[in-house]
Amino acid sequence: MSVATIIALGVLGYLFGSVSTAVVVCRVLRLPDPRGEGSGNPGATNVLRIGGRLPAALTLVGDFLKGTIPVLIARAITDDTAAIALVGLAAFMGHLYPLFFGFRGGKGVATGLGVLLGWSWIAAALTAGSWLLVALVTRLSSFAALMAFLLAPTYLWWATHSGALAATMAALTIALYWRHRANIASLMAGKEKKIGL
Repeated sequence: MSVATIIALGVLGYLFGSVSTAVVVCRVLRLPDPRGEGSGNPGATNVLRIGGRLPAALTLVGDFLKGTIPVLIARAITDDTAAIALVGLAAFMGHLYPLFFGFRGGKGVATGLGVLLGWSWIAAALTAGSWLLVALVTRLSSFAALMAFLLAPTYLWWATHSGALAATMAALTIALYWRHRANIASLMAGKEKKIGL
């Protein structure tokens, strides 16, 4: 595969990720801009606070699919694992820093899981299961996400035996932790809100 094609796929992934589902959903449904309401985060949790379950569900699905779709497109074009890994990372970074929305994006949990599904459904299922288990025990969504994504590179390595994918997942996890730094501080202070509160 040519370098130009790899770059084009990476740009495609970033542009997919740059579509802020939360902002689009809120505009279509005439809800307040999530970047200026609640937590200020354009993600499903904040949309839930602003508009309720349906807008939040639409945001969650959209964020998930914009991680999966570009990876599946890349897999249909090439079997180059490094290129497929790059596309997934680009889509994730597009969600965190969207070109079309002033580089103010979400925290990446749904999009990261969508990318992971495109790479390996087994690793995605294990990661989602880990999130669910930790969330049920602690009722802390952010903590569950942090723990699940900490395990995700290992799950991906076990499922694919691909060093490129596992390393890229590790980079994705580091970026996710960075975006959750305020949540980490709240968790350490015992101030993070539990699910349902």
